[in-house]
Amino acid sequence: MQPGPELDFHEEEALGKAYDARLMRRLLRYLQPYRTKVAVAIAMLVAASGLELVGPYLTKVAIDTAIPSGDLQLIAILAGIYTAALVLALFLTYAQTLVTTWIGQQVMYDLRTQIFGQLQRLSPRFFDRNPVGRLMTRLTSDVEVLNELFTSGVVAVFGDVFTLLFIVGVMLAMDWKLALVSFTVLPLVWFAAQWFRTNVRRAYREIRVRLARINSFLQERITGMSVVQLFGGEERELDKFKAINRDHLHAHLRSITYYALFWPIIEFVAALAVALVLWYGGLEVLGGALTVGIVAAFLQYVRRFYRPIQDLSEKFNILQGAMASSERIFRLLDMESTVPDPATPKAVPSLLRGELEFRDVWFAYNKAGHKDDGSPPDWVLRGVSFRARPGERLAIVGHTGAGKTTLINLLLRFYDVQQGAILLDGSDIREFQQRDLRRAIGLVLQDVYLFSGSARFNIRLGNEGISEEQVIAAAERVGADRFLRRLPQGYDQPLGERGSSLSVGERQLLSFARALAFDPRILILDEATSSVDSEIEAQIQAALEELMRGRTSLVIAHRLSTVQNADRILVMHRGVLAEEGTHKELLARGELYARLYELQFASTGVA
Repeated sequence: MQPGPELDFHEEEALGKAYDARLMRRLLRYLQPYRTKVAVAIAMLVAASGLELVGPYLTKVAIDTAIPSGDLQLIAILAGIYTAALVLALFLTYAQTLVTTWIGQQVMYDLRTQIFGQLQRLSPRFFDRNPVGRLMTRLTSDVEVLNELFTSGVVAVFGDVFTLLFIVGVMLAMDWKLALVSFTVLPLVWFAAQWFRTNVRRAYREIRVRLARINSFLQERITGMSVVQLFGGEERELDKFKAINRDHLHAHLRSITYYALFWPIIEFVAALAVALVLWYGGLEVLGGALTVGIVAAFLQYVRRFYRPIQDLSEKFNILQGAMASSERIFRLLDMESTVPDPATPKAVPSLLRGELEFRDVWFAYNKAGHKDDGSPPDWVLRGVSFRARPGERLAIVGHTGAGKTTLINLLLRFYDVQQGAILLDGSDIREFQQRDLRRAIGLVLQDVYLFSGSARFNIRLGNEGISEEQVIAAAERVGADRFLRRLPQGYDQPLGERGSSLSVGERQLLSFARALAFDPRILILDEATSSVDSEIEAQIQAALEELMRGRTSLVIAHRLSTVQNADRILVMHRGVLAEEGTHKELLARGELYARLYELQFASTGVA
């Protein structure tokens, strides 16, 4: 099976650009619903940045004016203004943090909702080829990175930029020569920042790659833990996890090393700038060109000037992560299903007769949803044609790989046919919305999937349109009510992950109750009895009779004993409909079905 456009999923290793204007514009659209709060947060940041400049300037006034003149009243006023500025800046910072955190959480909520909605629209082919652990990374780690961008990145950058601009403006206004002297160390800052960005970008890439590997490894091993334990693979798997985990640890330690070097470098450069201010400013004071107050103010401004530079360098790391995460998220959100809904869908009739027709159907998985790449189709179905009349029970049998399950996948539109058509009450199923089509079809699988909620939830699956009476009636009709009422909490009993607290047969009966509660016009049973023992098989068969009554039913089975009472039996062989007829008719022909029957029952002596 060849991968198609839907399956070329973005790998963790593809880091992308450090900054991508297209991605950033798209990210900023998520702030549109909250633009008023964003504007308020930016205004508070700008105001807080301006208030940070008050202290050094008041120091200059105090040293040059108030103290030499002995003006105690002016000193008191300056101290009061300074205190008020500090308190107001504290309040603005607190309020801004609350607002930006709220915005970030709202954007996370919107993104996760959108991603989950997209995952539900993608066809099963996508999930066949993409590990669950990697998809979980999209919904958790990648979205969390974008949350950090919105809470401490996009908005906070305005504060850092305005702080730098304000400080530069004030320093140049106070004394442009001393300002230029203090800025002579900026090339060192630029080189340090470039070194930091390059190395942190590489370290971040390594962390993301290893985190995705950990997620994928854990998801696969936890899901298959029983197999690991059964074959005594605990030590081997632990060694593998240690290796992956060790790589993740080393990647983190490398990034910490870069941070540990960068901050002292910036502190050293800032101290060097202070030394230059002291040297040049001191000479200017001695020469009478400057006042002591200006030099004192410059010393404070220089220290504050390099703080936002440190912050901006750290914001680069946030921005880098956000670009990589957003590219992966948007690639997922932009992915189109290989089975699209029609532009103008046709409504599924409210009173379906349940007539099905496969008309000259051809299908190949290696061409499902693909543009023609010149390779020949590997046909799984070839010219299959048959009709199921309303209320008819049709059994489909054949060797493994004959195409039985593919018929069901096409009927449910998990894939679309390449040639031919599938008709429901005379209309091509591609004319219907997938959701409407699947509401008319009930599917019971061999491997029953139950959620960890209550038995009641697993029957109605959250559909409030199914009443309590309908839930109980469905369970009673298939015999599930007997064991459900014996549970400590009855229908409210939590079933554990995948229904682990129930036996195989009980899970099967519960799936029958679910199908019956949704009351589909067409019923599909895919190996629904192959996993149960003979003791409960009679109960299962009785439940099946109740379930299929009055419905068009397609029954896929390997055990021919379960399909002998079908109205018709279709025998699939290598993608072709080889035989068709009743059990007696097919036995009388003595061909493929008869041979299958003889092979299955030869050891038991059944003729």
